[in-house]
Amino acid sequence: MDSQDILYSKGKNDECLTPAYAVTPILKYIKPGWTVWCPFDTENSQFCWKIARTNPVIHSHISMGLDFLTCTPPEKFDCIISNPPFTNKRAFFERVLSFGKPFALLMSNTWLNDKYSKWVFYEAGRQMQLLMFDKRIEFLQDDGKRKGKITFSSSYFCCDMLPRDIVIEELEVE
Repeated sequence: MDSQDILYSKGKNDECLTPAYAVTPILKYIKPGWTVWCPFDTENSQFCWKIARTNPVIHSHISMGLDFLTCTPPEKFDCIISNPPFTNKRAFFERVLSFGKPFALLMSNTWLNDKYSKWVFYEAGRQMQLLMFDKRIEFLQDDGKRKGKITFSSSYFCCDMLPRDIVIEELEVE
């Protein structure tokens, strides 16, 4: 497979906020003492709030002028956890894999239909792990309201985070 065969996608409305109940399942896989970088998050995101209860958190967001594709926090971090935009997945996964650290990125399962979802891990010499759920996550708009009809399921696409390559959890909707 030639990586030039794979095109970057473009989108206009990628700001979907993750509800607290969708952050909870990944918490048990964060090692004590790890500093977590949430590179697609403001300080008010559910990722930052929930992770900060047990671990140090570094947050950054494009609205702060901090583009994940070009910036790295000055602080040391041990893993990356967040919900990146669903478009430009290739670039985000290339970048996260380049750090060589454990990560968990919440992504649409439709990406598994894309040949690049497997290829990017293969090229990096790393193993994809999935934290999958029994139901769909209902993402939120900027104002905290539900986005509407859920047309896709999502999972955490991980590397070096989970005890097995595929873990299935029940989502406890709050």
